[in-house]
Amino acid sequence: MKIVDMVVTPVAMADPPLLSSYGLHAPYALRTVVELVSEDGLSGVAETPGGEAMLGLFAAVRGAVLGRDAYDLARLRLEVDRVFAAGQAPSGSRPGSPVSASGPDLPQQTHILPGEGQDDAALRVFAALEVAALDLVGKATGRPICDLLGGKVRDEVPFGAYLFSKRAGGGGVGADLREERWPVAATPEAIVAQALQMIAAYGFKSVKLKGGVFPPDEEIAAVLALRDALGPDVPLRIDPNGAWTVATSIRVGTALAGALEYLEDPTPGIAGMAAVRRGLLAAGIETPLASNNAVTSFADVPAMLGEDAAQVILADHHYWGGLRESTHLGRLCETHGIGLGMHSNSHLGLSLLAMVHLAAATPHLTYASDTHYPW
Repeated sequence: MKIVDMVVTPVAMADPPLLSSYGLHAPYALRTVVELVSEDGLSGVAETPGGEAMLGLFAAVRGAVLGRDAYDLARLRLEVDRVFAAGQAPSGSRPGSPVSASGPDLPQQTHILPGEGQDDAALRVFAALEVAALDLVGKATGRPICDLLGGKVRDEVPFGAYLFSKRAGGGGVGADLREERWPVAATPEAIVAQALQMIAAYGFKSVKLKGGVFPPDEEIAAVLALRDALGPDVPLRIDPNGAWTVATSIRVGTALAGALEYLEDPTPGIAGMAAVRRGLLAAGIETPLASNNAVTSFADVPAMLGEDAAQVILADHHYWGGLRESTHLGRLCETHGIGLGMHSNSHLGLSLLAMVHLAAATPHLTYASDTHYPW
């Protein structure tokens, strides 16, 4: 089934003023929609981070894609790698860069995903092409993508509520200002209210708080307030995106012992994560550490295992090389006794659907996945 066209469409979606350790979300999050068209008129679609740099990357691989059989994904991967190895793809600002910052008192958030260096670009590009090609094959064969990944092992895929500290506004600018669906959240009480609103709207059964925004003691208080409000049967997580020192991470982990199902990327890097793990274990605290910042590729896994730096990996097909590679990651985690969940970025429905199909076909998915989709 020959691919005869590739249509790459930039999309800017309104994004509320959410806070993270990177700064304030811009009024828009940028995404790229990739469509592969076959010679018989079928099309397959995928979604990936956006921005001018991403458009340039897809333009660079266009010649490697056109004329390729949609089933020939191994060869397509080699051809994409060849383009990047030959220096034919542009370098420059990271894909995912926002239109602008939304607050003069905060640094501009310069990326949405970890693993956005130029060295990771080939994986990001191929991941989108693979999803679109699998969608194309699925339409040609009448089979869902999860069947193409080996078949579904679950009929329902759990996702968790993703809580953020938030300023006033619904995203967008000027005449495109969006309705504020979620109130300002800057206190533990407001975070609890946000959680209850999300659970009521979507039925989430686990909750994650984006941390690294306010002083650690305030975020400890927010997690404990969530525990009091939601009870012991709702798993909780906090993710400061590596904003804390090792000492602060150990202090937070100690204060929240027994309240978290895992502590996500409290400090930067594998060495830092390993130091946090040692400190918590020395205090008798076995809360698992999860990562999608320190561990973003298969190349990171040996050091992670050797240092016991993370006990949970949060997969993301956008930068692990696609859906098939992510199923391989699941098997690797199962072999080594590592938990597995899914990372989320600001995304549209296409990425959400890809995540659902991946989760349906991954036996060793041990935690509810993240999603920004309600925002």
